[in-house]
Amino acid sequence: MEGEIVFNIDVMLARRKMSLTELAEKVGITVANMSVLKTGKAKAVRVSTLAKLCTALDCQPGDLLEFRPAAETEEEAS
Repeated sequence: MEGEIVFNIDVMLARRKMSLTELAEKVGITVANMSVLKTGKAKAVRVSTLAKLCTALDCQPGDLLEFRPAAETEEEAS
């Protein structure tokens, strides 16, 4: 396994004192789809959605996305 991309939406929500529902409304997607992003179950994300997330959370894409190498993800699973 190469590793994985992790969304740190929950971290940014806590920093901004914002609810998932409020963020979903600002971005214009359903709470269910926002939850899929937040939990890392999304297979893809549109660049336009990422831009809206950055606007709503006043952050950069790198604040939301994190790459975890395979070694780290395998250690966490153990």
